[in-house]
Amino acid sequence: GPIIAALRLYFVFYCCLVILLFENHIGKKCFILNVFTSVNISLFIHDLSISTRPKTRPDENYLFLIDLRVPPKSEVLKYLDASGPVPRREATVVVFYGAKGYIKEYEVGPLPNPTYHHDVTRERYGTDLPLSARTVTLGEYIVLFQFIEEKVFLPLNTLLHESFGMDRQHKLNAFEQMPRGIRAGERKTWISFFRDLSGMYIQPVGFEVLVQHLSTNTSHWSVERLLYNGQYFASVEQLRDAYSAGAVKKIVKTPWEDYGSLKPRTHPLQLGPQLVSPEGARYSVSHNHVLYMDWSFAFGLSSLTGMRVFDVHFRNERILYELSVQEAMSVYGAVTPGMGMTKFLDSSIGIGRFAHELVRGVDCPYDATYVDTYRYIDVPKPMRYRNSICVFELYLGQPLRRHFADFFHNSYGGMANSALVFRTITAIGNYDYMWDFIFYQNGAVEAKVHATGYISSSFLVQDGLKHGHQVAPGVLGNIHTHFINFKADLDVLGECSEKHFLYKGLTVLVYIIPFTGMRGVYSFAGDHLPESQPEERSMSWARYKVAITKHKDLEQTSSSLYSQNNMWSPAVDFSTFIQDDESIHNQDLVAWVTAGFLHIPHAEDIPNTVTVGNGGGVLLRPHNYFDKDPSIDSPDSVYVGPGSESSCENNRMACLAQETCAPVLQPFTYNGFEGVMKFED
Repeated sequence: GPIIAALRLYFVFYCCLVILLFENHIGKKCFILNVFTSVNISLFIHDLSISTRPKTRPDENYLFLIDLRVPPKSEVLKYLDASGPVPRREATVVVFYGAKGYIKEYEVGPLPNPTYHHDVTRERYGTDLPLSARTVTLGEYIVLFQFIEEKVFLPLNTLLHESFGMDRQHKLNAFEQMPRGIRAGERKTWISFFRDLSGMYIQPVGFEVLVQHLSTNTSHWSVERLLYNGQYFASVEQLRDAYSAGAVKKIVKTPWEDYGSLKPRTHPLQLGPQLVSPEGARYSVSHNHVLYMDWSFAFGLSSLTGMRVFDVHFRNERILYELSVQEAMSVYGAVTPGMGMTKFLDSSIGIGRFAHELVRGVDCPYDATYVDTYRYIDVPKPMRYRNSICVFELYLGQPLRRHFADFFHNSYGGMANSALVFRTITAIGNYDYMWDFIFYQNGAVEAKVHATGYISSSFLVQDGLKHGHQVAPGVLGNIHTHFINFKADLDVLGECSEKHFLYKGLTVLVYIIPFTGMRGVYSFAGDHLPESQPEERSMSWARYKVAITKHKDLEQTSSSLYSQNNMWSPAVDFSTFIQDDESIHNQDLVAWVTAGFLHIPHAEDIPNTVTVGNGGGVLLRPHNYFDKDPSIDSPDSVYVGPGSESSCENNRMACLAQETCAPVLQPFTYNGFEGVMKFED
């Protein structure tokens, strides 16, 4: 059919490599996936009436996303462990049918030469997907900004100039609230305006507009309310007339101060410490497969959910089938609607989508291994994002273990805490999230995230300080809570053994099987929303610090692309995963872990929030799984006894100066501005 013909063209013309799934620990390749590249646009549009233009209008059919479909776990394990056939490789294709009023998901395969496509929307979600649940595309943003220019800025030109200094050289930028409405089927967005300066997110001006943009016919869009300096108005005309009559409390124009700039305030001094491997890297990266000491795993980057690893082995035993990011949510408090109604679900615009090039020596060690990624989401062709993943071995500056024997058998024994880090950083609007999966030599695995970037802020009005602190003149840093959901599909001692965790939080719960299992340690920020609130269903995974469910291929993720804009009737309601009351005895189990932290912004968040103290995650560590600490067998172990202080036999540190030389570093390059969203030509 025409969909197959069009998709084949992706492979014919470019065939970019998106490496997403497994090689096992002995090097047996399972999947190195080609997920699609470019296409002959004219043939595509002619055959399908589907546009791939970046400025596709809301009333057109639009190919929004092409992404990997993870194969059924049973098929993968048959291939990896029992010499079964290679699982069929398929892609998920998302089309926004603006001309027809709905969203469809297709399963297309086999890759790389597809011969079929199936509509799997109802199979995956049990319902049809309304068009109102779609993500705002680049094309819709362009039309939305044009609407604001014509219907808001032009009629209020005098107000905008006198209050904010807006003119040809001084513009205002828009930043919107989500979800878009207060009930299912709505598409109403509060849009707040900020000075067009560095770090615009901390430059609010005190002007917000509620735009109704449900219809795909943009002539039916309207401005429903406006907020100016804490005062509400029913229409543009009402605000204009009241302002002209002097019947409003006006904002006094102030000079534009670029306090959000990240340009250095001082001149560089001597170079800071750098992490180097004096005898070369002790890990290897081949395509999407990593080997490090006793560890091996395959990795990928989903456009929607971000980082994930598969087939994680330690000492040639699989301990994790999958460890992945599922969702990043932030819930805000404010008296103004732009922030007060905000509940961001980042996978709905794409967490992995915003992984750009990492800066050597800052985002990752200079001599780390960098990996390109390729994505197709809201673009006219697949995009290459250079060096958007990094892998490196990190010395944490502390011993993993040590003991100095003072009383008896004088000696020192210890081991430096070196671990492998798999990292990406996603810049989702104002916030930058640094995602790390860390593999330790004692068999522990940690998944963690740190937040940096700019806080979201609002204009300081009456009662605003109930919801945050003033962080700059007229600027309120709004209180908010971050919640991060991880998926850990543990295959300790095989997929059909019960998985038990001992974890530590506000209360301590212990589930132990002697001599088996892993231990999870985490902290939690608190409750997200009362379950009585209608939006809570879309984020019901946050009810549970740890939730254990039976593995099901149709329960692949805890959230969805459509949750943000249809919170009241979400396509994925995680609470249904555990309300089916199925027995989990001797089943293949999955742990869904929620971590988070409260952020009350303060003056030191200007210009940027720092990573220190702003993070969370989950730690999985052995609990009676081994007979002893696995790190005792590490070649990094050091032992010093009386008279052997200068011997290299059990202490490589003694001969480090003689055996190493200065590292050879690659020239610094940066291509991170490729593939950024552009709202203007």
